Amino acid sequence: MINVTGMNNKEFVLNAEHIEKIEEVPETIITLTNGKKYIVLETVEEVVDKVIRYKNKIITLK
Repeated sequence: MINVTGMNNKEFVLNAEHIEKIEEVPETIITLTNGKKYIVLETVEEVVDKVIRYKNKIITLK
């Protein structure tokens, strides 16, 4: 799970396991495997870094 900020400046938690695609057009759009899309304030690089940190936490806990 990663924290991201919506266009309304409210933070929400997104399941990183369900991210299919991240685009920057110029806002960042996260598309989930179910087709749902979220527009967030973070850059693509910031979202990718959050996903990497999340995955690293899972690996180190095992």
